[in-house]
Amino acid sequence: MRIATWNVNSVRQRTEHLLRYLKDVAPDVLCLQELKCVDEAFPRMEVEDLGYNCAVHGQKGFNGVAILAKVPIEVTTGLPGDEADTQARYIEAIVPDGDGIVRIASIYLPNGNPPDTDKYTYKLGFMERLEAHAQYLLTLEEPTVLAGDYNVIPAPRDCHDPAVWAGDALFLPETRARYRRLLNLGLTDALRATTDDSGLYTFWDYQAGAWQRNKGIRIDHLLLSPQAADRLTSVTIDKERRAEDKPSDHVPIRLELAPRSPN
Repeated sequence: MRIATWNVNSVRQRTEHLLRYLKDVAPDVLCLQELKCVDEAFPRMEVEDLGYNCAVHGQKGFNGVAILAKVPIEVTTGLPGDEADTQARYIEAIVPDGDGIVRIASIYLPNGNPPDTDKYTYKLGFMERLEAHAQYLLTLEEPTVLAGDYNVIPAPRDCHDPAVWAGDALFLPETRARYRRLLNLGLTDALRATTDDSGLYTFWDYQAGAWQRNKGIRIDHLLLSPQAADRLTSVTIDKERRAEDKPSDHVPIRLELAPRSPN
């Protein structure tokens, strides 16, 4: 099973980019973030014409997450733990996989900047809720993929110049500690399960020639339950998508899971 995640940074502005990716790469499941549109404005017809089922949790002008799958899926929206939170940042699906399932979430974790404001408090609260929910999901002992834009730079090797990011909410010690707490539950960072290389990025700012000078950061992640990690065969960052005309500032990252072992 091929599972990808991509912060598309406005799906209406980048519908052609999305359709091209679906045609070229043909993931079985694609998680999207930062749709910046309500459900009704999502290019559902165009995506469905390519053979995908669409589950969308949108929000006007901001946020928004979706899961596209080649098979019908069972969906829930919203991260548990705060009924007052109306931001569209979490959607979860049960995806059929032979006679079993894979549970997949698309996550758009808050940016948190400036860190001396309520935005960072919200980020940490969201991460605490995500940790609690991930802990519950692990008790189900299912192959699970928590995919998305985490807005977390896990380690110095995951950014071009750590000094530049030292005071940023994406790289603060508390942010990275919360991310490690997720891993310590028993989740696996898929990319780091396959390579220790530095210079592997998923985001390049639009400013100051960041893309041309490869001044990037790795903030889009695929975290796996043990049952999914056991089936991991490869991880690919589709870096070339950043060179397209009027691209998202993020690129897709995808993994391959081996077929289920017969019972």
